[in-house]
Order: sequence, then C-alpha cells, then structure tokens
Amino acid sequence: MRALVLRLDAPLMSFGTVIVDHHGFIDPFPGIATLTGLFANALGWNHTDWDLLQDLQNRLDFVARWDVRPTRIIDYQTANLGDQKMRIPGWTTRGVPEHRFGGPVAKYGTHQRYRHYWSDGLMTVVVSLVEGAYDIDRIRHAVERPARPLFLGRKACLPSRPLLDPVTPVQEGPDLLTVLQAIPVWDRSGRVRDTKEPKLTCWSQEKAYGVDGERRLVYDLRDWRNQLPAGSRWRMQGMIGGEE
Repeated sequence: MRALVLRLDAPLMSFGTVIVDHHGFIDPFPGIATLTGLFANALGWNHTDWDLLQDLQNRLDFVARWDVRPTRIIDYQTANLGDQKMRIPGWTTRGVPEHRFGGPVAKYGTHQRYRHYWSDGLMTVVVSLVEGAYDIDRIRHAVERPARPLFLGRKACLPSRPLLDPVTPVQEGPDLLTVLQAIPVWDRSGRVRDTKEPKLTCWSQEKAYGVDGERRLVYDLRDWRNQLPAGSRWRMQGMIGGEE
C-alpha cells in the first residue's frame, strides 16, 4: 500500500473529543473526522461539499505515533456577554441578524470556558485511502500547496513546519503500522532521534497487526451532511518500539 507521511509539529494542538459542560476536552490522537477536515481544507472544499467529505472520511485510515510527548495545558477563557459590544447582533450567512436567546445569565452573563490543548509535542501520522476519486497523490499535492491555511485542531493551532515529511512524504509498505515503524523518530528540531524508548501509538482495532494495546472507544466520526457527530468506533492504543 501507499501511505502519506505527516509530521505534526506545533506549539499547540487540539484534537477535540466530547465536550462536557464548559470543558473542551481533547483526545491523545487526531480523529478520522479531524484528518478529513484537514485534507478537505487543503483541497479547498466547503462544508456544503458534504458528499465529498463523507466519502473521504469513509475511505480514510491512519496510524499515529508521538515522537515527542506533549504537555496538556488548559486555557481559561471568559466572555462578558453583558458588554455593550457583545449586545450587537451578529450577521449570519442567512442574511439575518442572530440574537442570543435564553435567560439573563445566558444572554448577558459572563461565560467561562476551559479549552484543553497539547503543548510542544511532535507526532508522526501515516494515512492511507482505499480506492476512490481522491487518492494519496491528490491529497499530497493539496497539503503541499493548500487552498487555505491549515491548522491542527482549533484555528489557533498553526503548524510550525510543513506537514509532509520532507524525505518520504509518500511511503510504501504492506500495512500502515509497518510503514510507521520504518519512519525515523524525530525530535522537535526535525533531527532523527536514536532512541530505544517505546512510543505511544494508535491504530485501528480492525487491523490485525499482532501487537498488544488498550482498546479505547473514541468519538471521532462526523455526519457531514447534517454537521453533527456521528457516533463512535473502537481504536487501539499502546506503547510500541524500543528494545527487543
């Protein structure tokens, strides 16, 4: 198989998962929908291209490895909706102003948010696509020259380097995990690390790679037509590599 090799390196990354109350929690790895959105943004697609988005999501598979483990940080945010400038209705693409509804607190109170991020980490991601209209080469060219700026999760999470591996942007191998294990581990400067430490890695439960790991339920699928979360899937996660 042919696979795309990405190096995700940024001061902040945010792989969103289930939001609980005012906490925007994150997952250790990007989700299928996150990568779908990343590639769609590079290709210049819009949210109205739901058929293309859904097809891409259905065909995508990946494995990922933290080369440099990040630190979790929490950004505390407030918005005073009672401020005069916040009372001005916002205009929407529907051509009508959008007013905030609810009681006094919802309309004019101070809202608090806790946004979680991964800080100062570096991840290697290997992506494959089953046969279809958009193949690995088209995705590669789009990521090389994206139609719009790319970000890793939230829009504030701008990458520190081009996303494609500069040496082997496309790699071949019998399966994704084999391809990933052939990709050298980097440090934050982009230098190869001669390390024997196992690395936190994730892969699809459906793939029989013959390695042990923890089975985790993740909520990373999206119904692109209705712009809603679309359920969960099982994913494997574990420490791979190191001394034999």
